[in-house]
Amino acid sequence: MLDKQAGGERANYSLEDMDRNSVVHPLTSIADLRTADAKIMQSAAGMTLTDSKGLQMLDCSGGMWCVNIGYGRTEIAEAAREAIEKLNYWHLFGGASNEATIRLSDRILGLFHDHANAPQMARVFYGTSGSDGNDTNYKLVRYYATLRGKPDKKKIISRRGGYHGLTVAAATLTGIESYHKAWNLPLTDVVHTECPHYYRFARPGESEADFCDRLIGELEDIIAREGADTIGAFIAEPIMGTGGVLVPPAGYFERVQAILDAHDILLIVDEVITGFGRTGHWFGTGLFHLKPDLVTLAKGITSAYFPMSASVISGRVWQVLEETSPQVGPFMHGFTYSGHPVGAAVAMANLDIMEREGLVANAQAAGSHLIAGLRKRLANHPFVGEVRGHGLMIGVELTADRATRRPFPPASGVHRLVVARAQQMGLMVRASPFIEVVAFSPPLCISMAQCDLAIERFGATMDAMIGELAGHANAA
Repeated sequence: MLDKQAGGERANYSLEDMDRNSVVHPLTSIADLRTADAKIMQSAAGMTLTDSKGLQMLDCSGGMWCVNIGYGRTEIAEAAREAIEKLNYWHLFGGASNEATIRLSDRILGLFHDHANAPQMARVFYGTSGSDGNDTNYKLVRYYATLRGKPDKKKIISRRGGYHGLTVAAATLTGIESYHKAWNLPLTDVVHTECPHYYRFARPGESEADFCDRLIGELEDIIAREGADTIGAFIAEPIMGTGGVLVPPAGYFERVQAILDAHDILLIVDEVITGFGRTGHWFGTGLFHLKPDLVTLAKGITSAYFPMSASVISGRVWQVLEETSPQVGPFMHGFTYSGHPVGAAVAMANLDIMEREGLVANAQAAGSHLIAGLRKRLANHPFVGEVRGHGLMIGVELTADRATRRPFPPASGVHRLVVARAQQMGLMVRASPFIEVVAFSPPLCISMAQCDLAIERFGATMDAMIGELAGHANAA
């Protein structure tokens, strides 16, 4: 609270002043906000954001990869109103339940069975964020090992550049150092292997096949070094989102899956971003023919109209939990808002819209158009190295030298400068915290005309930045 004087008389402070003196911002420089104003968003509709100063922007970030059906959908508001009036809250503890959560669980499993070739998925547990979803799966790996009489088989292999959330366990799984600095993380039971991003991390002269061979060899070496009897799971995003829309090399996941199967290691598939149509497929599990034991969902499950996450559990894991229950006792894990009936009703309405309007197919078609358009528009730009992605999950990687793929100095933050300029030109995109990538993840309802507008505005942004980028490139 801000007071004008000691007597307590309230002053007419601006929203920016009130924000600066009352709000803690995630992933934000505290020092910078002492002098800079927060960017306050005032309203949104469809694909358009309007900030407190009246600037309108085409949202090609989808909020944070999450507003899949676009903003301001009255169908969602109506579903939430009806759910609140009918049953605004109930829990799942002690065998309690509610109809909306039951129907949502059945629907999620059906989507995995019918659209991801994953008939092994058997049960759904709920939370409120992708971080707690990965925390749940982290705990389930340990629980599963203990129940099987293998208490040492609890380590998890994650990947450098992977993002899995920011609770203690999820931040440990995350393979981006900036999230660990000064937090005394990561914990010691997670081992990080190399990032599977060929464009940036291949060695000179190394083919994509050779790069994949090296990644697989490193995974095998980790298992040999740590001991397969100590490793419980491997966690992976089908496409690494926050890391920079990093698409794995050809054949990578098939070979990883074979190694995991050979050593009795669970596969956790983090679909917080890729789930619910983002890649042009219902799930990245289906796109890459994965066989997960645990899946983490969030974001697109409600298109961010309600905070909700889910851990989807395979029959392999569930069978052990079920068979040992008489000896172990109750499943002692859960949250106050697990399976919230309003959240479940919102999720059902969200999925109705996605199916009725064909948004998964639109993500594939519009994504192909957007990727092709960006590649064409930026083909001759001296500081664009690669445009990549699947569906409406697209990354534009910046490079100081296209011929050698030399990166910009990390401290220059060139991709953040590009994002800031794009916002001034009416386009909302996001910068990766890992490498110099600008990410596009618009709502799945984006039209071809809006794709063309995004291409035009981003192209103009990059043209306007050539001189500034050249300065940073020459300083590298």
